[in-house]
Amino acid sequence: MIAEEFGLDERQIDRIIAMAWEDRTTFEAIEFQFGLKEEEVIRFMREQMHPKNWRKWRARVQGRKTKHEKLRSDEVSRFKSKAQRQITGNRISKKKY
Repeated sequence: MIAEEFGLDERQIDRIIAMAWEDRTTFEAIEFQFGLKEEEVIRFMREQMHPKNWRKWRARVQGRKTKHEKLRSDEVSRFKSKAQRQITGNRISKKKY
């Protein structure tokens, strides 16, 4: 399993799943934070999710321009939306509005 290969704890697993579901978080951002390439994220999601949910996720992200840094508009130069929680290291702090 990918989680064991990369030595990921439960909190990191949850964070990767959340990032993979987020429309505007690129696969490159996941690779930057956790070292998982796109193919490994796809395999990771398949291992972690129920098959029906994996198919929904895969259909959602396949071909989505916002999931690939090279396909994004040049206007978007950040990893995350402003509404996303602040991340320090891989620790998530409380959302502030």
